Amino acid sequence: ADGIHSFSDLATDFLVLFAAKHAHREADEEHPYGHGRIETVATVMLGVALIIVAIGISIDGYKRLQGDVVIQYGHWALLAALLSVLSKEWIYQYTVRVGRRLRSNMVIANAWHSRTDAISSIIVLLGIGGAMAGMPHLDSLAAIAVALMIAKIGWDLLWKSLQELIDTALKPEQVEEIRQAILDVDGVRACHMLRTRASGSDSLVDVHILVDPLLSVSEGHQIGEHVRLRLIGELEHVADVTVHIDPEDDETASPSNELPLRDEVMRRLHQAWSALPMDDCLDKVVLHYLDGRMHVDVFLDGTRGDPGKVRSLVGPIRAAAMTAEDVSFVKVYVAE
Repeated sequence: ADGIHSFSDLATDFLVLFAAKHAHREADEEHPYGHGRIETVATVMLGVALIIVAIGISIDGYKRLQGDVVIQYGHWALLAALLSVLSKEWIYQYTVRVGRRLRSNMVIANAWHSRTDAISSIIVLLGIGGAMAGMPHLDSLAAIAVALMIAKIGWDLLWKSLQELIDTALKPEQVEEIRQAILDVDGVRACHMLRTRASGSDSLVDVHILVDPLLSVSEGHQIGEHVRLRLIGELEHVADVTVHIDPEDDETASPSNELPLRDEVMRRLHQAWSALPMDDCLDKVVLHYLDGRMHVDVFLDGTRGDPGKVRSLVGPIRAAAMTAEDVSFVKVYVAE
């Protein structure tokens, strides 16, 4: 039975090889987040395999306790079981080190599968020793006890992988590490809506960062890129980051969502300015959506005509703009 158990490991080893090959393929059109979940599914299958093994050992041990147990072994069987324990434990130690270095839950799960083989071989040793010492039931009792331990390992692996499949967040200490790395970037005032999930050995991060609301689009984008590159560069497990730039905290409410877009705002402003002779000197209008109201910056070019006349329009332009719906703050700038 122990030999058949070891032979069955070949099937799971091929499963691990297949998953390891495909889980690290680059993202493509059909899998934009990569293929890391292949590793997660493989770990689920390994966890299920361990639980099935534990159930099988338990049932067999229970049945043998109910009947007469007659076991006769020689010293060669004892030696074979001892060599099996030593070799499988060595495989476990080697594989678990590789799994930890690669941060692969699947490889670590397969390492634990090897350790269960070593444990089952210890059962064989106990059974042989018990039979040779006149205690044949020791084999069955030890088998049931160890089967419970194997089932616990399988359940832990299965539960962890299932949590990953339903996009459970990373551990609190990992999330806090990510949050602190974001806040340390120059220009980030705060962050919120920080969401994390795992994909195999990689972590995926979505976050909203709060910046100065009057920054240019390009500067806000630059800050966001520094956040993304810092997380990927400094935290080994982070593979992909999506950064949303916010001028104000929109975690609980977004009061500016109902405000109109630029075309409608400019229609209202031009209607308010219809009586003012400003068409020749109007350079640009910058809109800021803050606290559910419009903040308007008007830029005039004083070189397009009489500078004094242009400056005299500042007050009327500002007063007229304040009459437009949803506008609450206006600044007028004159370039000379």
